[in-house]
Amino acid sequence: MLVESLERKHGSPMPTTPYLAPILMLLASNVFMTFAWYGHLKFGAKPLWIVVLVSWGIAFFEYWLAVPANRIGHQVYSAAELKTMQEVITLLVFAVFSVLYLGEKLTVNHLIGFSLIAGGAFFIFKGPL
Repeated sequence: MLVESLERKHGSPMPTTPYLAPILMLLASNVFMTFAWYGHLKFGAKPLWIVVLVSWGIAFFEYWLAVPANRIGHQVYSAAELKTMQEVITLLVFAVFSVLYLGEKLTVNHLIGFSLIAGGAFFIFKGPL
């Protein structure tokens, strides 16, 4: 759906790589960043300075994915579209992470909030009204 919409926007079929690669790279980078920011919550007894250094080390790899993803993606997406993608991907990755890794439950309130954000993303990609 997204690629078809972009093809209509740009007037011709475009190679899939600049469309798909940034999405996959942002997905992978968000897995790293989610572990960097929240993975330590299962290890509350570890000294904070160790947690910060380990998190920083994990985030290093996140940057190696996020920065190229944005550079590649900017060939076909606007900066606002890339940022919107990033936020939606972040929420999806975090929702899975919080349930599977942290053992937390998603509530109806979470789902409503995430849905409202997804609605905002729809308007970013829809184009002018």
